[in-house]
Amino acid sequence: MTTTPAQNASDSSRDPKALYGGTSSRRITVRDIAAAKARGEKWPMLTAYDAMTASVFDEAGIPVLLVGDSMGNCHLGYESTVPVTMDEIAVLSAAVVRGTKRALIVADLPFGSYQEGPVQALRSATRLIKETGAQAVKLEGGERSAEAIKLLVDAGIPVMAHIGLTPQSVNAFGGYPVQGRGEEAAAQLLRDAKAVQDAGAFSVVLELVPAELAAEVTRTLHIPTVGIGAGSECDAQVLVWTDMAGMTPGRVPRFVKQYAQLREVLGGAARAFAEDVVDGAYPAPEHAFH
Repeated sequence: MTTTPAQNASDSSRDPKALYGGTSSRRITVRDIAAAKARGEKWPMLTAYDAMTASVFDEAGIPVLLVGDSMGNCHLGYESTVPVTMDEIAVLSAAVVRGTKRALIVADLPFGSYQEGPVQALRSATRLIKETGAQAVKLEGGERSAEAIKLLVDAGIPVMAHIGLTPQSVNAFGGYPVQGRGEEAAAQLLRDAKAVQDAGAFSVVLELVPAELAAEVTRTLHIPTVGIGAGSECDAQVLVWTDMAGMTPGRVPRFVKQYAQLREVLGGAARAFAEDVVDGAYPAPEHAFH
């Protein structure tokens, strides 16, 4: 039987404290995330939206799973993340928590659940932590969200910030353009990064940011940066799992690397099942009860 990197405790070359490939079976915490930054360890993060998929990633040793509002696009059939509700995030976050034992679970605050101000953000975040068992929340925005982040952190809720391209602002951006290009935009992104750090965020996602700027942010901050379309110098990298595994139909973003073609595999399995049923080959005698 093969062992996953997270399970292979016999390999003396592995750091038992490592986020990926470590030997600890307890839940990853935000303190572990901070320690990884201090020792220069890079780590992976994936999205997850259900218990079964989350259990696969957990067994593979992925240390952080994001129940992202990207579920709107790739799980619920919406055209963007904007329609995703608190109820939808809550149900799926609880499922991911139930399907995992080791990964740190971060639940997204969806559009409309914190824009009214810090008090609404605290109410929404408290609900997700209490109802789902998630260990942290994520919200979009830099300087504009700093006050809300501080209130959540002061209340004991770990926060992952998200700057650069913030998909909930798709209507304001008029699409999904790269952020931080030009001197003024770069300076604003640096201010946003420092603002969320000063507010107490334990990490920050940098989405669709020029690689050179993301590298500068990573060097400047003492909290980990999580890149998505932000080059290789970030402390961590995240992908939407359906993009990573080849489940997303059609064209995927330039920054995506597909590590499988799961849509093709699943479609093949469905067609094989259908043909067996039509031909009378399934169920066979060994599949019946007498």
